[in-house]
Amino acid sequence: MLKKKVLGLAGLALASTLVLATCGSKDSDSKSNGSEKEKVVFATSGATAPFAYQKDGKLTGFDIEVAKTVFKGSEKYDVSFKKTEWSSIFTGLDSDKYQMAGVNISYSKERASKYLYSYPTGSTPSVLVVPKDSDIKSYSDIGGHSTQVVQGTTTEAQLKKYNETASKKVELKYTNENITQTLANLSEGKADFKIFDAPTVKTIIKNQNLDNLKTIELKSKEQPYIYFLFSQDQTKLQKYVNQRIKKLNEDGTIKELAEEYLGGDYVPSKSDLKVPSGN
Repeated sequence: MLKKKVLGLAGLALASTLVLATCGSKDSDSKSNGSEKEKVVFATSGATAPFAYQKDGKLTGFDIEVAKTVFKGSEKYDVSFKKTEWSSIFTGLDSDKYQMAGVNISYSKERASKYLYSYPTGSTPSVLVVPKDSDIKSYSDIGGHSTQVVQGTTTEAQLKKYNETASKKVELKYTNENITQTLANLSEGKADFKIFDAPTVKTIIKNQNLDNLKTIELKSKEQPYIYFLFSQDQTKLQKYVNQRIKKLNEDGTIKELAEEYLGGDYVPSKSDLKVPSGN
């Protein structure tokens, strides 16, 4: 009798252990299959004020603050920000090291063939930057002059197209320097002009005391916008972000961020809240 009783207690203990183990396994599976947030690594150059820059050792700027607001309170995504070189943003998206990126990124057909675009977040009209004593008075005067460009940018593509038909071609000086250094070079006479967006240029001229430079507005039929980029497999993330951008545009949040960081009402119209053609 005693032997049977001991065996019975042992069996009960074993059964209890199996039940607990099964429950623990289910809890573990549940945690790994849905309760943890999906990680999103957001790549940015972190050196392009007012869109993405460091202040007191932390990343901030228009793109960064819009992204933070997009993911604020998200039950699905957990975003972190990674400062890297401009070219590394795209190689990181290619390898899925980064799932998302943003730092004054405009539209191009080449990018649209490789990455997914968000709805536009901000408006960035371009200006022509020249020394105040320059003989360049408008876009039609840039022929025969030099400018620094970064490979793969829309400005490079624009000026290459200009050179195809221009009698006097623009000399393209390739560089990996950021826009702050490029404008400093322009101020020192190392180039003749620079084409870039108004919010960035005005911020740098003011902050760096580049008083010998001036801006000339460039008229365009199309409003230039900036966007977030996603790697090609991030369709669900793209959909989530676009829904949030639309809401933040409607409630005025993006307008407030544009006024604070870009210095004006650089906000896309409601009718332009769509993924650019090519995606």
